[in-house]
Amino acid sequence: MQSPVRKQVIVSQHFSCFNRSGNACLATIANLSFSTMSEALCPCCPVTDPDQKIIFQENLVLFMQNERAQGALKHSGVIIPIQHRETVFDLSEQEIVATFRLLSIVRHWMDENFSPDGYNVGWNCGKVGGQEVLHAHMHVIPRFRQEPLAGAGIRTLLKSDANKW
Repeated sequence: MQSPVRKQVIVSQHFSCFNRSGNACLATIANLSFSTMSEALCPCCPVTDPDQKIIFQENLVLFMQNERAQGALKHSGVIIPIQHRETVFDLSEQEIVATFRLLSIVRHWMDENFSPDGYNVGWNCGKVGGQEVLHAHMHVIPRFRQEPLAGAGIRTLLKSDANKW
């Protein structure tokens, strides 16, 4: 499969933004080269948030955790490609293989360190699909029997009457 040709975007400007707390901020990007504006604004290109802890990194992908963003999803994290890809459908064949190889490593690490009773693993693609960060990321969520929603899978909310149209 051949990668699509992308135009290069050179950004050198100030722009207003809102951080995760909803507070206004001023960001400056000076003469950086990106393939798309989405990549220029991507919090994963490169990962600079000090709350993001990179647990494993390989040539094409990495696994990171952010305790502040986990909420009730204790010990969860995401596997992302190092190169900017907006969704799982944009990953190269090599990135897909590397992602699933790293998933196996992460699962064994979680089993040894946290002893979960199950897992949810999945992708959100596009805004309607629930993707908030436009950088492909596979959620790896260990599940525990003592959780109030233990046994409720990824599709539980989507299958509910609240989602009928």
